[in-house]
Amino acid sequence: MICLGLGLMLMAGCGVHQTAAYTDTKTKCIGSELDGSYTLRVAGRARNAADAYEQAAKQAVYDMMFTYIDVQSGYHEKQIKPLLMEVNAVSKYESYTAKFLKDGGDYLKYVSRKEKRSLSSQYMKTNTQTVCITTVCVFREDLKQRLIADGIIKE
Repeated sequence: MICLGLGLMLMAGCGVHQTAAYTDTKTKCIGSELDGSYTLRVAGRARNAADAYEQAAKQAVYDMMFTYIDVQSGYHEKQIKPLLMEVNAVSKYESYTAKFLKDGGDYLKYVSRKEKRSLSSQYMKTNTQTVCITTVCVFREDLKQRLIADGIIKE
């Protein structure tokens, strides 16, 4: 009986262990303001915590541009539509996006951490990466106007 119990514990310990550092963490909208800004809960991945934090801000802008963002329950909308909804938009605007989202790039004008509460960021570290899950505010309407001015979105 004891051997059976030990055998079961050993087999249970051999299962796959997943942490947030390995799973996909989808960006979620947790709030919106009347000024056209959205508060997002987003993950960034990098080699260290500071870079992961910055990657989270870049990911928030990228997702606002290219992906549907799920809205946490309690709001009228269920998803926020991406600003660029055309087919193959990611590859079509790859060079624009790379320049826009580079370190210290113009994307910083369209994000804020004003909605972030102290100690609300979560960090998970593995041997190869750090994942930061944090809160970022994206000024969607301002970003949209920038994309219109740059000729990316046609009015």
